[in-house]
Amino acid sequence: MASATSSSSGTTTAPGAPATLTAEKWGFPLQELYRLAFAFYKQNSGKAIHLSYEDNLKLIAFKQQAALGPFNTSRAPALGVLDVIGRDRQQHWQLLGEITREQAMEGFVDLLDTMCSAFRPYIEAVRQDRDETLRKDLKRMELEKEARERQERAQQELLEEGYKEELQRRQLQDALNKQTYQQFKLYAEKQFPGNPEQQAVLIHQLQREHYHQYMQQLHLQNQNQNQNHSHHQSMEEKVGQSEGDNSTSNNNNGSPELANAMDGLKLSELDAQQSFDEHNPAEEHDGEQEQHHQQQGGDGDYDDYVMIRPAKIWTRPDIEQFKTEVSAGDGDGVITIGHGDTVTVRVPTNMNGKCIFWEFATDSYDIGFGIYFEWAKPVTNEVTVHVSDSDEDEDCVDEDYLSTTEDLESGSIGQDRGGMGSPTAAPKAPISIIVPIYRRECYNEVYVGSHSYPGEGVYLLKFDNSYSIWRSKTLYYRVYYER
Repeated sequence: MASATSSSSGTTTAPGAPATLTAEKWGFPLQELYRLAFAFYKQNSGKAIHLSYEDNLKLIAFKQQAALGPFNTSRAPALGVLDVIGRDRQQHWQLLGEITREQAMEGFVDLLDTMCSAFRPYIEAVRQDRDETLRKDLKRMELEKEARERQERAQQELLEEGYKEELQRRQLQDALNKQTYQQFKLYAEKQFPGNPEQQAVLIHQLQREHYHQYMQQLHLQNQNQNQNHSHHQSMEEKVGQSEGDNSTSNNNNGSPELANAMDGLKLSELDAQQSFDEHNPAEEHDGEQEQHHQQQGGDGDYDDYVMIRPAKIWTRPDIEQFKTEVSAGDGDGVITIGHGDTVTVRVPTNMNGKCIFWEFATDSYDIGFGIYFEWAKPVTNEVTVHVSDSDEDEDCVDEDYLSTTEDLESGSIGQDRGGMGSPTAAPKAPISIIVPIYRRECYNEVYVGSHSYPGEGVYLLKFDNSYSIWRSKTLYYRVYYER
């Protein structure tokens, strides 16, 4: 008992010599292995294992050395005259000398392994169970991570695809509305003379019906093209056409219907006249003459449609610096938007500019944001701010937010309800949606964007707080243009 010998690691440490520590033993850290060995000894001593009195004294000596360090008479508990077992334990503890606690732990493990053949298989079973549990946990974490990544990618793709489709749909409907507005306006004036409100409702219904008919025709056309292509491909296969040629021809039919509609959008007068014939067959000849006269004598604002490029939107993290710069200005860039209110910042196009840029952020809470474009010649070069509450009608109304039958879509027939009561009220300029209104978490980072001028007009920057019942929002914004 004067020295501790590690039978498994092959190292021998004499009393007082520097400790040779083994970081791991049998696949376990030494302290963890010692705890397993001591628990195994306590649970099975006198049951599954039967040790002699001398062997128990040795194990208890190693246990005392591992817990308290080398034997010290001043710290040793006092023994009674008849305490033979206590005196034997102190003697065996004293025989261990100055070995370290780590060496005592290793000596306990090795001695128990020597005296009990069931101890080593027990440790191996614990190690295998631990490794298997660890492998399962790692595999489960990897699968969960992959599933989260796949779900995030799928959600991102769905959002991007949905945004593109919605943007294309709005651009297509806006283009159709602009091209048919004058014709439908003439028909509505005949049906409801002197009633601008009913005229606007009828124009809106006609434009929606025309849009759906156009999409149905486009869908049927694509189906016929696909059927013709399939028939042509089967004929080529019969005559021995190579697989490479077939695969090449297959790649020419995958464009979406909306993309085809935007690329091939050119309505003829016959298409518009057919829509009139369905609603007013008795006035067909007179309608043609008046429409032709109106188109020849009009100002030509609705003859051509300018394709609007999508806006570019990104974010940057320097929100505090941005707020400081905006607050340090003249104060025009800081607005408090009350609960239930919507702020419209009207930014006219500049004759020397090519592109508009905007930046905005808020304190603590999100805000709804969208951009519209009003096709009207600016009456001023100044940037103006207009505030309206949730009960007022906006200049441009998104159909997704309306639930009444008087949903006058903003594409080309937006009417000011304040002036609808007057028969002499003139229709407002058409408005195109550049970016639909969505809630933006602009309290964490600065939202930045740009858009190339589609023509001469006025940009409408909408900051929407109508969904907030109690809370006002502080908005920091900055708008400028590029030459």
